[in-house]
Amino acid sequence: MSDRKYTVRTVHIPTEGSTEGAPIRALVFTPTEEPSGIGALWIHGGGYVGGMPEMAYASRARDLVKTFGMTILAPDYRLAGQEPYPAALEDCYAALRYLHDHAEELGVDPDRIIVGGESAGGGLTAALCIYARDKGEIPIRYQLPLYPMLDCEDTLSSRDNHGINWDTERNHKAWKAYLKNVPGPVPAYASPARLEDYRNLPPAYTFVGDGEPFYDETLTFVRKLQEAGVPATVDVYPTKVHAFDIMMPMRPLSQKARKTFYAQLAIDLERYVNRRDILS
Repeated sequence: MSDRKYTVRTVHIPTEGSTEGAPIRALVFTPTEEPSGIGALWIHGGGYVGGMPEMAYASRARDLVKTFGMTILAPDYRLAGQEPYPAALEDCYAALRYLHDHAEELGVDPDRIIVGGESAGGGLTAALCIYARDKGEIPIRYQLPLYPMLDCEDTLSSRDNHGINWDTERNHKAWKAYLKNVPGPVPAYASPARLEDYRNLPPAYTFVGDGEPFYDETLTFVRKLQEAGVPATVDVYPTKVHAFDIMMPMRPLSQKARKTFYAQLAIDLERYVNRRDILS
């Protein structure tokens, strides 16, 4: 695998619906050698209530640019404490539109766009893929919702969970903040686990720890994708540390997860992203 050099710059993306009327800030990671032409929208984690695009420096996003030569767009979407759902989803879709509409300028093939993120960023990845599918404007070829925050309701693994870095109490508070303005049934655009029709979503890869809160909802999401005929793969690791690959990057388990991520992504990019016969 290559270890490409890259540059980082800031762009400002116009959005609709912001009460402040201000564009959102985003970081663009651009490989300076051997660019692949793939554009990746990378959505940071933080439970919908925290985080920033600079988290990409310590996440799998950096692997995408250094190892796979992708151009990364990492948006600073509105957090729930500022504006709850649907603000974050609106901002992420605005960033996706920017990546697609400015593809030539960014050195990206508009038909080879993928979306990924960790934790709440993984939840927004899944939600954005659902939203983009339903709007039918921008094709997303592949998704990487890593240990995603998908279900606003308790699951067997998120109920009474005392895991490290995320637990039941924090999960309840985060969902309450994010869904503050949702008066009735929670839509799948807010909590992707509420989705009923999984057909025609992008192929997916993810991994998760078997002792963390999002274990069950991650496996359920992958299973429902598979049942709908969508290629999806999940790897499970023995840990109760949420985002263990970021929190403990030098541990053997994290190194194993990273190598497996590399291997599966390389396979899936050739199967689902780079094949000219599937591009429209």
